[in-house]
Amino acid sequence: MIRSGAYNAGDSWRTDLWIVNMFPGAFDPCPYNPDWNETHYDGLVDDWDLSSGLVFINPPYSNVMPWVEVALKKLQYAHFNNLKLTIVFLLKHDSSTKWYAKLHEAGAHFLSIAGRLKHGTNKGASFPSVLAVLE
Repeated sequence: MIRSGAYNAGDSWRTDLWIVNMFPGAFDPCPYNPDWNETHYDGLVDDWDLSSGLVFINPPYSNVMPWVEVALKKLQYAHFNNLKLTIVFLLKHDSSTKWYAKLHEAGAHFLSIAGRLKHGTNKGASFPSVLAVLE
């Protein structure tokens, strides 16, 4: 289930519905959860369900790098085991970051999003967004 819960003012943001609808059946290792607790699934340490061949990640924008590193390991695992896997990130469009450079070096395709996402609010975000696709 892709993050589709209500708005949260912290670092967990809802994915706009039109983006959710682009990736039906995708596994989300970083699900929206405004009420974080110790028993909640944590995709940085828990196993990912790769059976659909599609993973969608809308990570906390304050700390993207760990998600990129885990995703690259999962992709390497899939390639080693001859599994087809596509990983899609929804990110703040910031090409000046180390995580952006790491995705670029890994061959990610970057798809700019026109306009500003609303993340479950009634107004646009203060930053542009991008989808980064790894295969």
